[in-house]
Amino acid sequence: MTRFLTVCLFITALLRSTAVSGQSTDRSPERMTHNVVLVTVDGLRWQEVFGGSEEALLDKDAGGIKDIDATRKRFHRETAEERRAALMPFFWSVIAKEGVVYGNPEHDSRALVTNGLNFSYPGYSEILCGYADPAIDSNAKKDNTNITVLEWMHSKPGFEKSVAAFCSWDVFPFIINENRSRIPVNAGWEPLGTDETLGLRGTPAGNVLSNLDEISREFPRYFSDVRYDYITYRAAEEYVRARKPRLLYLSLGETDDWAHAGRYDLYLDAASRTDDYIRRLWQTLQSMPEYKGRTTLILTTDHGRGDNRVDWKNHGEKIEGSEFIWMAVVGPDIAPEIIRNSTVTQSQVASSVAAALGFNYIDEVPNAASPLPVIK
Repeated sequence: MTRFLTVCLFITALLRSTAVSGQSTDRSPERMTHNVVLVTVDGLRWQEVFGGSEEALLDKDAGGIKDIDATRKRFHRETAEERRAALMPFFWSVIAKEGVVYGNPEHDSRALVTNGLNFSYPGYSEILCGYADPAIDSNAKKDNTNITVLEWMHSKPGFEKSVAAFCSWDVFPFIINENRSRIPVNAGWEPLGTDETLGLRGTPAGNVLSNLDEISREFPRYFSDVRYDYITYRAAEEYVRARKPRLLYLSLGETDDWAHAGRYDLYLDAASRTDDYIRRLWQTLQSMPEYKGRTTLILTTDHGRGDNRVDWKNHGEKIEGSEFIWMAVVGPDIAPEIIRNSTVTQSQVASSVAAALGFNYIDEVPNAASPLPVIK
């Protein structure tokens, strides 16, 4: 792990050395992005993103699949391109075609976690803060002492009360430090309709959220700390319609939990549903004048997973390959291209969020990595 951290620190320093200095509110007059939506999909492997369903896991022993024929019919195809399109049609027909995707080994493109631990709290803190913090070494519900880019942007003119987070995992109020940041963070099985921080109680959107709460109460809670992603996505969508935030964070979690449960069929199903939630959210955004042609979407994951019939269920510093992830960016300021021969890191996401909005994050957070190269 020490050697891996040394390499990652070198990469981060190299990436930072390419950053362009400037004022924190320096905006290009040609910039079209006015809003950013950041989406993370917990523990979704690059193997499925770029290759679709994996043949070696489409069985009962390794994949825990209940109906092999039905799963194969839904997701299995002859080529990797066909399989990934069957699994994530919106990602490959829109995001990849109109934007950029990082982490495809076929193109010698790598996306890496730099914290060396390869699990959730360290990963999400790295994503949201722009650097790995060695003090964050567990998933314990402890307030993050580091300031996230969400909190940082929340302090900027024009972003007061215009940043929000909807998350399926119940640790996020601590990762984002809701008490200090004063950002609305609705996470886990927390009620939506009565959440005063959302400011929607008694409104039409608040009534929808109350209906979602009723659904949540009626459904069995298979995962005690992770709410079903549909509830999280729908809540975020209603909030967008009602409050029109300029920076929205949506974190979906079922992919990770079904993988840990050893259910490859339900893991694939969760990945497919997630792709559709992103499609529906993007279409909602494009139907609203505040967002249409003015919104950049950034997607990634908090960690990878193992790459064999046993380790695909797990991740962590002892699981080989779980440091490899994927990223994607699409928006009005992003020129479509196939990324080749490149290395990017999870720690570049925070400054990329700020840069997409025209702010120089690393001027004030000098230990953060520079933005992704496609975000000028």
